[in-house]
Amino acid sequence: MSAPLPMFPLSSVVFPGMTVPLHVFEDRYRALVHHLLTEPDPTQRVFGTVAIREGYEVGDHGGQSLYRVGTLMQLTEVEENPDGTFDVVAVARERLRLSEMVPGAEHPQGLTTPWPDDPEPVPDEIAIRARAVFTAYRAAVADLRGDPFEGHLPRDGEYLSWTLSALAPLPMAERQLLLEAAGPLSRLQLVTTYLRDELRAINVIPSLPATEVARTRWSPN
Repeated sequence: MSAPLPMFPLSSVVFPGMTVPLHVFEDRYRALVHHLLTEPDPTQRVFGTVAIREGYEVGDHGGQSLYRVGTLMQLTEVEENPDGTFDVVAVARERLRLSEMVPGAEHPQGLTTPWPDDPEPVPDEIAIRARAVFTAYRAAVADLRGDPFEGHLPRDGEYLSWTLSALAPLPMAERQLLLEAAGPLSRLQLVTTYLRDELRAINVIPSLPATEVARTRWSPN
């Protein structure tokens, strides 16, 4: 168990590799940013995030129930506004597991441990199938919107599993299951199943899903 880690629970699931912009205005999270900025090494300006199962990101009551698996975030950009709020950007690095929140601190803290993926080899046919299903899904959404289909998916199985999980327009509970999957093979199989279900739903009821994925430009860099 490591020393308490600054924590910033969010109302969304964050996957390794994602870049997350945040507007920080609550006192406790402004204190968290100030704390991180005292660290002279930018690579050590890290905090944890987990998704809020019940509750809110802001307010006195905040997240009443938190998921236990989240990600370690690195603060990469900070802009302090004249009113004392911050606009920041953080990049998700690796998974962590939250044991408990630590009460009484100036900013939220939690006891966490690293939670790496199992080293599951990804057979080529699984990766090919996952890319094909996502491509078909995104093309179907793009066709409904009238937008062009663009983008290149990563070849590496682990990176592919995180990329498709981040892009899949799924409810929070399903996204959390993807984050908690044992490893890249399990995650790719699960996200492929979810995307197939979404594609079937589009074919049965051709209405726009609640996502911007069809017109999101992205790259594996």
